[in-house]
Amino acid sequence: MKKILLACAGGFSTSMLVERMKEAARAQNVEIVIEACSESSIREHMPVNIVMLGPQMGHAEDDVKKEVGNEIPVTVINMMNYGMMNGANVLKTALDMI
Repeated sequence: MKKILLACAGGFSTSMLVERMKEAARAQNVEIVIEACSESSIREHMPVNIVMLGPQMGHAEDDVKKEVGNEIPVTVINMMNYGMMNGANVLKTALDMI
């Protein structure tokens, strides 16, 4: 089963977005694991199919890419989708990149 990991500074602000993404996945009959974590605990959640960073973590994108390796896509979540908690759009982005 595919796994999406959302990471932010503390892991808290992404938790609500994870719930919205899960709702969107259920509505689309997509079976997927979606979790939130802090930047410092990304390694503990491996293996994953994609790491999505909260917009406030954009500065850490290159470091996270080095940490997880080239085989796992890492992207910064679109600020508008993040702010609006648009789980369907964020899910679509993740699935398109996987």
